[in-house]
Amino acid sequence: MEKIIIDSGAIIALFDKNDKFHKKVLDFLKDFKGKLYSTWPVITEVSHILDFNLQVQIDFLKWVSIGGIEIVSLDNEDLINIINYMEKYLDVPMDLADSSLIVLSNKLNIDKILTIDRDFYIYRNSKKIHLVNVLDQCKG
Repeated sequence: MEKIIIDSGAIIALFDKNDKFHKKVLDFLKDFKGKLYSTWPVITEVSHILDFNLQVQIDFLKWVSIGGIEIVSLDNEDLINIINYMEKYLDVPMDLADSSLIVLSNKLNIDKILTIDRDFYIYRNSKKIHLVNVLDQCKG
């Protein structure tokens, strides 16, 4: 089973029909047969940005609760790594959600991400490689 990390922007595009990436993300997920992983900082960021419509927020959270995304817990050691990445990429800058995904990549040994964020071409995980954006391989 394919394992992919999912970033805030892709989730927001999925739940916001007016987002320019909505169709592309939706088309990718229609054919996807694997598992999506993310973190609480991403879930929080998505909920905040979807605050234009409470029902959309609820729909998103219901989707997560039925297994749309597996939320991976982070511990104090992960927090230290998150801080280290944020300091390393201060010039980009890297926020909490993005940093948590690079830490998640290291933790689960996943090198693929579903994102609309170009910063992931700059960020490198502990293997010194950037994550492969699966959305780039999707038509639409």
